[in-house]
Amino acid sequence: MSYEKVLDGRARFDGRSSLRTWLFAVIRRTAADRRRSRWLRALRLRIFPEPAPVADPARIAEGSERAAQVRAALSRLSARQREVLDLVFYHDLTVEEAAGVMGVSPGSARQHYDRGKRRMEELLP
Repeated sequence: MSYEKVLDGRARFDGRSSLRTWLFAVIRRTAADRRRSRWLRALRLRIFPEPAPVADPARIAEGSERAAQVRAALSRLSARQREVLDLVFYHDLTVEEAAGVMGVSPGSARQHYDRGKRRMEELLP
């Protein structure tokens, strides 16, 4: 941007300083202008936030249909499989952490986790 100002004549060297000093001043002022415009843009977005995108009714219906399918598939799992999948996917725990919460060994939790995932793959189209 600074060089564009020099090349298109918006910044003119008048000889009051060395060419090097003048060029660095142009660069410093350009950087300050950009910083100020970014700050003003951020302030404007805070005061006048962009409107939320309009939800697509077809996408909402598709999402709720998929959620119903997932809930139906989860209900067909054993209690332990459902519990470990819930802890891992919805509560962001590792399988080992889920084993501690469930009061089972990590190997047992891994087994329920693997079986639950395989069963969900079978049940969901």
